[in-house]
Amino acid sequence: MIVLDTHAWIWYLSNPDRLSAKAIQHIEKAIKKDEVYVSSISVWEMALLVQKKRLVLKVGLDEWISSAESIRFLNFLPIDNAIALHSVNLPSPLHSDPADRIIIASALALEAALITKDEKILNYPFVNAVW
Repeated sequence: MIVLDTHAWIWYLSNPDRLSAKAIQHIEKAIKKDEVYVSSISVWEMALLVQKKRLVLKVGLDEWISSAESIRFLNFLPIDNAIALHSVNLPSPLHSDPADRIIIASALALEAALITKDEKILNYPFVNAVW
């Protein structure tokens, strides 16, 4: 079981060459079991990137998200109260980015590996981060 960080989710669907071989291996293994998760905070984060023009899509954001939601193996994980609370109470040291904290808390809630290129997360000892 894996959780994709926002950039890993976008890259896997739009530009998989940007992923590491190890990340792709983990994703392909999880696909076979329908155990690929994306936190709903990633939709929020993606929308902000598009709004700030830091991410340009070939189709509209609504269409891109709708298309992603229709992928059989991709599961969107809502932010429930337990994940929200856990994201605030993660052990130090960890930076304060709320989206990253929610994604980490989501991976911990599922006891899943977190696919990310983010060095801060990769160096965080309390989550199984893979790149």
